[in-house]
Amino acid sequence: MNNSVLVVVLASAVTYGTPLLYAALGELLTERSGVLNLGVEGMMLVGAVMGFWGVQQTGSLWLAVLIAAIAGSAMALIHAFLVVTLRANQIVSGLALTIFAGALGLSSYLGNDLNLADQPARHNFAPFLPKSWQNAEIVGPIFFKQSSLVYLSWVLVALVALYLNRTRLGLNVRAVGESPESADAMGINVAAYRYAHTLVGGAFAGVGGACFSLWITPQWVDGLTAGAGWIAIALVIFAFWRPTLCLVGAYFFGAYSGIPFAFQARGILTGIPPELFQSLPYLATIFVLVLVSSAGARRHLGAPAALGTPYVREER
Repeated sequence: MNNSVLVVVLASAVTYGTPLLYAALGELLTERSGVLNLGVEGMMLVGAVMGFWGVQQTGSLWLAVLIAAIAGSAMALIHAFLVVTLRANQIVSGLALTIFAGALGLSSYLGNDLNLADQPARHNFAPFLPKSWQNAEIVGPIFFKQSSLVYLSWVLVALVALYLNRTRLGLNVRAVGESPESADAMGINVAAYRYAHTLVGGAFAGVGGACFSLWITPQWVDGLTAGAGWIAIALVIFAFWRPTLCLVGAYFFGAYSGIPFAFQARGILTGIPPELFQSLPYLATIFVLVLVSSAGARRHLGAPAALGTPYVREER
């Protein structure tokens, strides 16, 4: 039963959906403050390469995850400075950041300069729960044969939901994303909130990148994330800017990533190129982005009203 196609696909959904979940949670927090960050892919790649470098240098997985988070935040700081302080176009800034840090940019340079290519990871995340739990029928491979990064992501989903809906700071950031003018009139520092949540979003993206280099494929190769950052951006829209729905959506998109491997291993639909299945998450992403391309659709789905709009205090 544990080797059935359905169980394997569901287990893969959790595995491949986890980096998407981290990145999507970070993007959600950033967008809730009114900042659109299209540089998630670049931040994930920098997080992946620096996380891998961290484990090679320190031998500590959690220290490597921290390094990845700091690297992602450092990239996000560039974006925050451009769009909050300089009030640059948020779409242009995010795209430029992805190009700068992407597979042919900073992440590739760091990987080559630090001689990380073709090196196996000194340590990598692995399932740690008792074998009897991992081998349990159906639920074992899906829920218990996972790394600690999966369980941490579940905790973060709950914390982000509580933060946004049950805390004063969370309500403030929602106010900043909906109406920065009103928030400013209430004494809320709009720039500080946007800076803070953009940096936190970058940290989450960096951890999402580290999921690839420290767990799923414990190595470093150029373009390791393979466009996961773009899927994470669409996932926030797919989840209607709600943390709990990000969890569902991440596993939905993650399942598509696991389908080719499950089918190939069992000789199912061998006549269909695996690239067709691998393209499904990106086709779904394009569909979601087209669906919400209009401002009216975004408002109807619950997007922050001031998303992507620079705030200039003097214009009140």
